[in-house]
Amino acid sequence: MATETVAKPRTSARVHVQKFGTFLSGMIMPNIGAFIAWGLITALFIEKGWFPVPQLGGFGETDGVANTGLVGPMITYLLPLLIAYTGGRMVYDVRGGVVGAIGTMGVIVGAGIPMFIGAMIMGPLGGWTMKKIDSIWDGKIRPGFEMLVNNFSAGIWGALLAMLGFFGIAPVVTAFSEGAGRVVQFLVDNGLLPLTSIFIEPAKVLFLNNAINHGVLTPLGVQQSLEQGKSILFLLEANPGPGLGILLAYMFFGRGAAKASAPGAAIIHFLGGIHEIYFPYVLMRPLLILAAIAGGMTGIATLAITGSGLVAPAAPGSIFAVLAQTSRDSYIGVILAVLLATAASFLVASVIMKTTKHSDEVDLNDATSRMEQMKGKKSSVASTLTGAGAGAAAGGGVGVLAGPVRNIVFACDAGMGSSAMGASVLRNKIKAAGFPDVKVTNAAIANLRDDYDVVITHQDLTERAKPATSSAVHYSVDNFMSSPRYDEIVELVRESNSEGAVTAEGPDAGAGSPGGASASGPATAAAAGAGAGAAAASHGAHAADAPADAAPAAGTAGAPEILARESVVLDGSATTRDAAIDEAGRLLLARGAVDEGYIAAMHEREESVSTYMGSFLAIPHGTNAAKDHIRKSAVSVIRYPQGIDWNGKQVKFVVGVAGVNNEHLHILSSIAKVFTSKEQVARLEAATSVDEVLELFGKVNA
Repeated sequence: MATETVAKPRTSARVHVQKFGTFLSGMIMPNIGAFIAWGLITALFIEKGWFPVPQLGGFGETDGVANTGLVGPMITYLLPLLIAYTGGRMVYDVRGGVVGAIGTMGVIVGAGIPMFIGAMIMGPLGGWTMKKIDSIWDGKIRPGFEMLVNNFSAGIWGALLAMLGFFGIAPVVTAFSEGAGRVVQFLVDNGLLPLTSIFIEPAKVLFLNNAINHGVLTPLGVQQSLEQGKSILFLLEANPGPGLGILLAYMFFGRGAAKASAPGAAIIHFLGGIHEIYFPYVLMRPLLILAAIAGGMTGIATLAITGSGLVAPAAPGSIFAVLAQTSRDSYIGVILAVLLATAASFLVASVIMKTTKHSDEVDLNDATSRMEQMKGKKSSVASTLTGAGAGAAAGGGVGVLAGPVRNIVFACDAGMGSSAMGASVLRNKIKAAGFPDVKVTNAAIANLRDDYDVVITHQDLTERAKPATSSAVHYSVDNFMSSPRYDEIVELVRESNSEGAVTAEGPDAGAGSPGGASASGPATAAAAGAGAGAAAASHGAHAADAPADAAPAAGTAGAPEILARESVVLDGSATTRDAAIDEAGRLLLARGAVDEGYIAAMHEREESVSTYMGSFLAIPHGTNAAKDHIRKSAVSVIRYPQGIDWNGKQVKFVVGVAGVNNEHLHILSSIAKVFTSKEQVARLEAATSVDEVLELFGKVNA
């Protein structure tokens, strides 16, 4: 059967930029501790430090030999090699990290200056190229020769990359670093550096803060700090003043929940350094971005006028971290920069809040709509908070757990800001509810694994967390301190840990989020099977809250109306996931159950979260917004004897679903029960006729 591929929806440019920025910052963030260690050693022991020690600070001579100290070798070798190893490991695990570090050594020696940009190039390049080389002979090495081939291939390629770095990359990166330094110096000399706030402050609110600070400013700042003993670049993004001013304005002139929560948010922001906590307050009134820009420009101008800076990155952006990394001669300037930035931001925010009308800061629908307008992005999560999506959300948020919730992760861009605070709040709530054994952690989105039961993200980051955690139940929050979602998650933990409870309800837990159903076997097959019913339920305007077993007791007589002979294919022709979705959708289209738009919606759903259920089963279906494209309930079943790759999982059975109300739940309940047993799945694999498939589903439901 010929298939026609439906065009997949494009990911927004903002998400692509966010992903790239996160990748860059992901090489820096895990090594921030090393940067801080170097900064403290520099601040304390260099010639102009608080306690000058020649042997540590690297100045003067001992027994006629110049002291190298710790400062120079750490910044020249240790930090770039750590960055390179981290970048290579992100691409190709430890093997990629080692090869990336070897290649970076060539850049370090060839350039003769700290090579942070070079490390951020060579690390991922080494990991990626090593991965490609290994794929050439994957599965072709004779037993007993694996270690020999692996070690020598890594060594030989690492040596070649080191030479490439020495002769090719080092001169290019050196020229780039010198050029970037001249641009920064030009901005400083001409009083233009404050203008960077026009770009930095809006980018921060769009969750590019870590990408800007640690992906761009930190490498340039370290180079400047080495040459001048401090750098203003470390405080362009990390200054807590602009955010503090906005939160103070909410404390005085806000309303409702926003005013009540602002004091706590200010403490967490200013003292804890979690800047993400003030972003929702700006998103509720986007005009407040002008206050953030005014505060940022004032702070930068103050630093430039006083010639102040930090010796190393301040991470997180707490006032304590800022003061700890302040250069010995810059305390007055840095403190003034923070205070004046706060004052400027507060004044502008106060004027905006007093002169503009706003109905109520607790109006989540209004805040969500404003967020979408400012970001130019319409997400399924955000639409459930507005009028258009509320109805769908009320009945479509069902995911399936394989068992009790034991492992929860709160994920954010960097894994150390809002996620740490959110995890702490939620951890306390869950402990108070009497479940101290439930593990609640935080992580960067780039480091997520697909072995969590529940994943929590800010509503703007959920899109990026889903592909890496397709087997989890997803929750999206818009408030890090007191989100009502936390209470829902606590209730989920309580229900899932009660006897016999496996179904979890969450705002983003669609059918493609079958927590723990990724393994193949009887235990997880049950979860996968139950998910079949839940998957279909998300398409009925009133059916989603009902479990599969609550379907009308129509018996098997109604099964042919939903699953007809012509909608069962024993030998599918598709070889890819997208083609299989098309094939399943075309069968529904041929039945007159859906129109063309529904097939596109099936692809859209698959892009947001995988519909793989476990036990070789995938249940592609449309989004909640696609119910207008459904004409009647129908199910299609396609078998792929050789299996197809479904986002890294093997799928042999694809069940296309389109449902109106509860009409289709009984047949999906039958399908679910089939996939609870290895024996039943084996019979399905061995079936030689369509009648055998229909009979199998009918008998199970009898």
